[in-house]
Amino acid sequence: MTYVLYYSPGAASMAVHWMLIETGLPFEARLVDIDKGAQHTAEYRRLSPTGRVPTLVVDGVPRSESASLLMLLAERHPATALAPSPGCADRPEWMELMIYLANTLLPAMRDWFYAGIDGDPVGADAVKALAQKRIEQAWDRLEALLSDGRAYFVGNALSTVDFLALVLMRWSRNMPRPATTWEHLSMYIQRLRALPSFIEVNAREGLTDWSNSTA
Repeated sequence: MTYVLYYSPGAASMAVHWMLIETGLPFEARLVDIDKGAQHTAEYRRLSPTGRVPTLVVDGVPRSESASLLMLLAERHPATALAPSPGCADRPEWMELMIYLANTLLPAMRDWFYAGIDGDPVGADAVKALAQKRIEQAWDRLEALLSDGRAYFVGNALSTVDFLALVLMRWSRNMPRPATTWEHLSMYIQRLRALPSFIEVNAREGLTDWSNSTA
């Protein structure tokens, strides 16, 4: 079984790319050059009608939505232990955080970056201001979780939550208050950026601007 991942460097696809590297699952990575508009080509639109990444071809069928793909991979490969098993005490928190990141933080991030593109440019500043508030509230919530000394968000073990959360934290690097300005989030970020699989996904995607060596 080999997966095919369509990705763009640093986009939401990075979380899926990272998970595939961490697990050692066989996959082929295909670049979608967003800067050149490759996401709008007829070929890619046949795979992803929305023209977004990631797209992961699973058993010949293209699937989308980064959070869903992370959960699907964890379910298809339970031996990776990247999600609590059904019935496990940590399962509810894992599900809650995955949905929180997908339903609250991801949309707020999109509003921040695309307020003037997705909507009326006249109201873009107001949309961005609200998005910033929601993003910082999310960092507050995640900071509170880490304040109890846990190394990871769920069950004190690496999970799909961490793949998605860290990529979203990376997106905040040029915002007025990046995630690194929260004490416990900063320590968490430093710890996860040191993982060999995170270093590897950055190398494969050609990313050099958010590592422990560059702060």
